[in-house]
Amino acid sequence: MLKLGYKASAEQFSPSDLLRYSVLAEEVGFDSVFVSDHLQPWRHDGGHAPNALAWLGALGASTERIIIGTSVLTPTFRYHPAVVAQAFATLGCMFPGRVVLGVGSGESMNEVPLGSDWPEPKERFARLREAVELIRRLWTEERVTFDGTYYRTDRATIYDRPEVPVPIYVAASGPAATRFAGREGDGYITTSGKAPSLYTETLLPALREGVAKAGRTMADLDLQIEVKVSFDPDRDRALNDCRFWGALALSSDEKTGVEDPLEMQRLADALPIERAASRFIVSDDPDEHVAAVLRYAELGFTHLVFHAPGPDQERFLRLYGKEILPRLRNATA
Repeated sequence: MLKLGYKASAEQFSPSDLLRYSVLAEEVGFDSVFVSDHLQPWRHDGGHAPNALAWLGALGASTERIIIGTSVLTPTFRYHPAVVAQAFATLGCMFPGRVVLGVGSGESMNEVPLGSDWPEPKERFARLREAVELIRRLWTEERVTFDGTYYRTDRATIYDRPEVPVPIYVAASGPAATRFAGREGDGYITTSGKAPSLYTETLLPALREGVAKAGRTMADLDLQIEVKVSFDPDRDRALNDCRFWGALALSSDEKTGVEDPLEMQRLADALPIERAASRFIVSDDPDEHVAAVLRYAELGFTHLVFHAPGPDQERFLRLYGKEILPRLRNATA
């Protein structure tokens, strides 16, 4: 069955507001809430960056049934993998069967401000693979002595662990990391708004290749995609709501080396609104909107997590719960 989630945008809202919105997401029918883990937001003015680990504990205690997790956390620079293993083992004990650890190779804006060097993609990917290996060992073994290329432990034990280890979802936007997700992940995370050929010709074939190498099938993974949506009966409002997230429309070349939220904000604000909204499905018609969203389900994604850009998240959640979620469930029943 298709799962429908809410993206809790930690870069845009205070921790208390974000918690209130996420509790409402459960009330109106969403199946999951995934939170970003940023040290710094995409823009300085109006930006936020609550700690995701602390916030997830509050979310779990404030809800009853939704899946909760990170989309995504970087377990390689700001956090030692063993610290991540301990934190998510604790969450898994407190909220059994409801917690997901979503991991990725990171963004310089969240790591460089703390004094970390920012290595080339090959090293970042190697660090991620090693971190996942260490986290899994700490969840299944005692007194773990690990001597890796990047991380070490000396007889380390995580004393409080859930009976079933927390699933690890691997986020990827390129073929190598996507193959790794297929081999080692319990789930796969990517984002919407890119050329259709990237999914059909590059990412999904790479995922299938990784799955096959591990002797598994695609059905063994939760295929999650963060779908960027701006839905409102007022189309102009839906379009202009995307302004806050204009940085998502910047190319990799335009963002490379930008670690300062003020500079990222300057670059994003220089974009025309049509380009700032280009990563989002912008619509005022429910049926048109559902048809656009369903393209991702038709590609094989089983877990759609909706990221809405507007400042009035309560309005979005109630509209989506009333107009969009029932249509999606009916269409995929």
